[in-house]
Amino acid sequence: MAHGTAHKAPPSAAGVVIIGGGVIGAGIAFHLAEAGVRDVLVLERDTPASGSSGKPIGGVRAQFSDPLNIRLGQHSLRAWREFGRRPGTDVGLEQVGYLFLLNRDEDVAAFGEASALQRELGVDSRLVGPREAQALCPYVDPSGFVAAAHSPGDGYALPEAAVLGYLRAARALGATVLSHCPVTGIDRDGDVLRAVRTPYGTVRTTTVICAAGAWSAGIAEMAGLRLPVTPLRRQIALTGPLAPRPPRIPFTLDFDSTLYFHNDNAGGLVLGLSDARQEPGFGREFSEEWLEPFREAAARVAPALAGMAPAGGGWAGLYEMTPDRNALIGEASGVSRFLYATGFSGHGFLQAPAVGEIMRDLFLGREPFLDVGPLSATRFEAAPSATAARPEAHII
Repeated sequence: MAHGTAHKAPPSAAGVVIIGGGVIGAGIAFHLAEAGVRDVLVLERDTPASGSSGKPIGGVRAQFSDPLNIRLGQHSLRAWREFGRRPGTDVGLEQVGYLFLLNRDEDVAAFGEASALQRELGVDSRLVGPREAQALCPYVDPSGFVAAAHSPGDGYALPEAAVLGYLRAARALGATVLSHCPVTGIDRDGDVLRAVRTPYGTVRTTTVICAAGAWSAGIAEMAGLRLPVTPLRRQIALTGPLAPRPPRIPFTLDFDSTLYFHNDNAGGLVLGLSDARQEPGFGREFSEEWLEPFREAAARVAPALAGMAPAGGGWAGLYEMTPDRNALIGEASGVSRFLYATGFSGHGFLQAPAVGEIMRDLFLGREPFLDVGPLSATRFEAAPSATAARPEAHII
């Protein structure tokens, strides 16, 4: 069954329980099962890819300012390109590139430095002028920005296809995936985990991996731990098929306003904006108030988009935000063993393949290809509300 088994009693015991059936949890399950880990159990409160991974199209890129994020994105891009072979699913990868439009001198300087760092690490990235940016994306008005950062190897893919592909392969390797099976409690005996509770039965286990996205803070609390993850609604609109059909364009973002747009694989465009007025919370209803700032920004950088209506409907989902907008990856201290991969603040899909490998290695006690110690949740212990624990500039 593509979406797992509903309302089935979980096994009485598991070697490891992964909480969350989105792309992070699914990727971890695949990498663990592929490495021969037995009794891998994935528990999903709804259906796989129903949370943050439900977005119709997800960007994939290595265009970041933090070298850790660059390398996570770069490593994952290689895996996305190979996804049809391993684990064996077409995820609709389109390497159309990313194009960040820049309107302030300080942003041009910051992106220029980041682009140089990206090139040092092997990422094809450079600054271009407004006219070259317009040649790449005919929708943009070259008078509306001063420069752009372009990385042609980036692009987008289909999150749901990736989640289901990972889970299908994990099941074939012996993992168990249960849908509609929320976690209601985590039992500890001193500093040792003993069990995970669900409405349909209790699972004895000594290892939990939290990949619960926007719901991760509540899962951590069940284990007596703290993960600073806040849910924040993000929305996109779909234009529906356009005539004439849009040209193939990069994933284009206006860094100043957070407006972005790209093709939708169905003859239309996806439109989005990170509305600064959005209050944290678990609401996932689509609404149109964010289209007002989108249209204001579009009038400056892409006037043809300013009058477009969401004729193809819209989508609302949750970002899993941390105070510095960087991921939380690691293993909790003070309890054995609670691992976590969450708080990706909008870039979990693009980093999922690399994170799956890293979590596999942390579980097995092996050294990962990348030291993710700086992404441990402990970075917030000295100043839990600090927003600059490990800043990342390339986040919208």
